[in-house]
Amino acid sequence: MFRRIGSTVVRHPVWTIVAWLFAAVAIVATAPSLPSNSDESSFLPKSYESIKAADLQAKAFPSAFTPSAIALYQRTDGGKLTAADKKDVARITTELGNKNIDQVQKVVPGRPSKDGRYSMTLVQMDSRNAGQPKQADAAKVLRDDLKQLTKGTDLDAKLGGSAAQALDQQDSSKRGQALIGIGTFAIILITLLIIFRAPILAVLPLILIGVVSAIANGLIAYATKLFDLQANSSISSILIVVLFGVGTDYFLFLMFRYRERLRAGDEPKQAMVNAVGRVGEAIASAAGAVIIAFLALVLSTLGFLKQMGPALAIAVTVTLIAGLTLIPAVVSLIGPKVFWPSKSWQKEPENARFAALGRGVQRRPALTAGLSGLVLVALSLGIFGYNATFDLASGSMPKTKESMVVQDEMQKAYSAGAAAPTDVYLSSTDGRPLDKSVFGAYARKLGAVDGVANARMTQVNKAGSTADFTVTLKYEASTDKAIEAVGRVRDVAHTDAPDGTEALVGGMSSIYKDIDSAVNHDYRTVFPVAAVLIMVILGLLLRSVVAPWYLMASVGLGFGATLGATVWIFQEAQGHSGLMFMLPVIMYLFVVAIGTDYNILMIARLREEAREGREPREAAGMALRHAGPTVAAAGFILAATFATMMLAGNALLTEMGFAVSFGIAVAAFVMAMFFTPSLTALIGHAAWWPGHADRAEAPAGAGAGSAGSGPVSGGEGAQSFDRDPAARRR
Repeated sequence: MFRRIGSTVVRHPVWTIVAWLFAAVAIVATAPSLPSNSDESSFLPKSYESIKAADLQAKAFPSAFTPSAIALYQRTDGGKLTAADKKDVARITTELGNKNIDQVQKVVPGRPSKDGRYSMTLVQMDSRNAGQPKQADAAKVLRDDLKQLTKGTDLDAKLGGSAAQALDQQDSSKRGQALIGIGTFAIILITLLIIFRAPILAVLPLILIGVVSAIANGLIAYATKLFDLQANSSISSILIVVLFGVGTDYFLFLMFRYRERLRAGDEPKQAMVNAVGRVGEAIASAAGAVIIAFLALVLSTLGFLKQMGPALAIAVTVTLIAGLTLIPAVVSLIGPKVFWPSKSWQKEPENARFAALGRGVQRRPALTAGLSGLVLVALSLGIFGYNATFDLASGSMPKTKESMVVQDEMQKAYSAGAAAPTDVYLSSTDGRPLDKSVFGAYARKLGAVDGVANARMTQVNKAGSTADFTVTLKYEASTDKAIEAVGRVRDVAHTDAPDGTEALVGGMSSIYKDIDSAVNHDYRTVFPVAAVLIMVILGLLLRSVVAPWYLMASVGLGFGATLGATVWIFQEAQGHSGLMFMLPVIMYLFVVAIGTDYNILMIARLREEAREGREPREAAGMALRHAGPTVAAAGFILAATFATMMLAGNALLTEMGFAVSFGIAVAAFVMAMFFTPSLTALIGHAAWWPGHADRAEAPAGAGAGSAGSGPVSGGEGAQSFDRDPAARRR
């Protein structure tokens, strides 16, 4: 099948390129803009208590005041607010309310801090658009107006709250995307120049993947709108890395094989046909593992991950199709001139280092497997210190952003939980008015919960059937202590609810509590499903029942080592309270799926060597010698590309960038090069049961001009060379 694809593309390269350009123009011109949502509550399904509480609030208290933005005032000299300062605060509050800013429904004064150094203005916005870009726009207007209104006063005003956080997150995301894009381009360009010493070949993937990126982003926007998925600004940054990182990997796999076929004496166009025919199965299987792993995120209960899964799957699918059609079409038109001015492509390098590594694996597979496995196990011990943090907003931007400064200052000036109080909604089960005489005792029980600063009944709806008890925690809403405290509040709220009533607990800490439960659900469902589906792909590719088990076990060990190292770096060394809550899920999918890519390439080459009649140990050594350069080049580029996410300047992308790049490095340079081939050598022919895919198809001497004995560099194909007449000519 892949040979037919290559033949068709090479025969009609111009039409192939025109079709891609036409698709790019049509999709980019008609695709909707990709929406973005920073409201954590929108990531949860309706079945969770915090979402039920939010729905009840909307019905029972439609005019309830929930600030979307908070203007925090203090004197420029840091002293206590004077009577004149307080008058200025009142004036600014009134004038902000009179401006009729879009999305702003109500502007009211907040209470001053106990030390008299701070005061607030609370801004309510349309709850139906929480987390949407239009509220970020409103926050920008509010900030500009605050600057104008505080001129000539002794006040310094900063804008915080969810709308301001959305604005800062948006700005931080744009800066992060620019840095990631520049870093990604530079790494790919420089690395390809070093590998091939050919400027055309170094620039070509950047141009082609740019076209692929435009198409993929358009298709993702269509899918997001069609299926009403939630989006987050961090997805765009991840997409850049996935498209250019994975796309360059597939480009490398194809170009190494194309160069190999030219060295074997193939005519240039036939060399490309043979390259696609040989490497196509490996690329398709590797991409299939990644796509299935990403699609497994559809099973997540979090809207953010539900959207990320299909988006990344679409990106990899488009990249795969481009790798099998667009790239071969363009390269076949250029021909061997793509390697200009270097002439090194005409001769086979010695690969002395990889040959030496291969001999080491061949001679001592048990020692190699033991040492590499010990490294992975040692790093995995860090998992036991893992802790999650749930503040997606502060994790998505630097602490120096204005909304983050406001959040930190409010924690010092007020009760840490004052900025995001917890609400307990007590409702009668039969719709009748509540007995108000029980309110005092119920509020006292809520206030006595460990971790609660105070609790009071604040309002009753018109029908008298629902009461709102505002509970202020002692801790900032996203901290572990706040999440634990809200769990205790839920227990008391439910068990001590008066007869004939039921209680629902809402607020940000309650949302984070439910996100924690949702993530734990994802661990139990997404992980196993992704692993099983990837094992099926491995089984089909390798025609083996045994190999997929230890391949997935080795990748799982790589995941453990990656998470453990990330915990040690960020929690132990840098003192972070925890890692972003979705990091293990994302890391599992990236490390398992992409890590499997390199195992596929190495094990496919090992099988190819075995088919030449070599014994398992010799086949493992030869596989490392010949496939090692490709795995090393691809692994380095992809790991370095993901590392550019650390340039974004926020906790989420910094942690994600380190974890995924470290995981890919482990997958390429520990698992694929040492652990997997040495294990396969130790297991021997049993690794291929029941298919016996490693058995020679012809006597060992018949393939003298094929994969293992001829000049092969970085070949990662999944088929034996002895089927190709061009190989036999040598």
